[in-house]
Amino acid sequence: MLAVAQRELVERKQWISHQQFLELLSVSQVLPGPNVVNLSLMIGDRHFGLRGAFVALGGMLAIPLVIVLAVTALYAQYASLPMVSGALRGMGAVAAGLVIATALKLATTLRSGAMGVPLSAIFGLLTFIAIALLRWPLVWVLLGLGPVAVAIAWRRIKP
Repeated sequence: MLAVAQRELVERKQWISHQQFLELLSVSQVLPGPNVVNLSLMIGDRHFGLRGAFVALGGMLAIPLVIVLAVTALYAQYASLPMVSGALRGMGAVAAGLVIATALKLATTLRSGAMGVPLSAIFGLLTFIAIALLRWPLVWVLLGLGPVAVAIAWRRIKP
C-alpha cells in the first residue's frame, strides 16, 4: 500500500513532494494504527479539512474491506490447493519488492536531511541488525535508537 500511496501522491498527482511525503510518513509511523491510514488522514485534513480527513479514511478502508472479505471467502474454499499457497508466497515476494522499491525512491531525500546518507545508513543497518538478526521487539529498538537519532539530527540542525 505504501508504494502505491507514494506513487499516486508524489509522482502521479503531485499533491505533495518527496520531502513532504517522507515527513508525513514519519509522523504516521509514530501514531497508532496503520501507516497508510494515518497518512491518508493527514493529507485529507491538509487539503480539505476535517471532512477531507473522513473522506480519505473512508476511501482507504471501504474498498480494501470489500476486497479482503471477498478474498477471505475464496481462501476458505480453496486454501488446501497447492496453487493457492504458491500464489501467496509469490505475493509475499512482490510485497517485499514494493517496500524495497519505495525505500530506494525515498532514499534520495536523505541527502537533504539533517543526518545525511552515511548516518542514516548506519541507523538503518543498526535497526536491521536489532530486528532481523537479534529479533528484538520493534518498540524497544525504536525507544533505543529513536532518541539517539533525534538528538543527532537536532544537534546538526541547531546552529
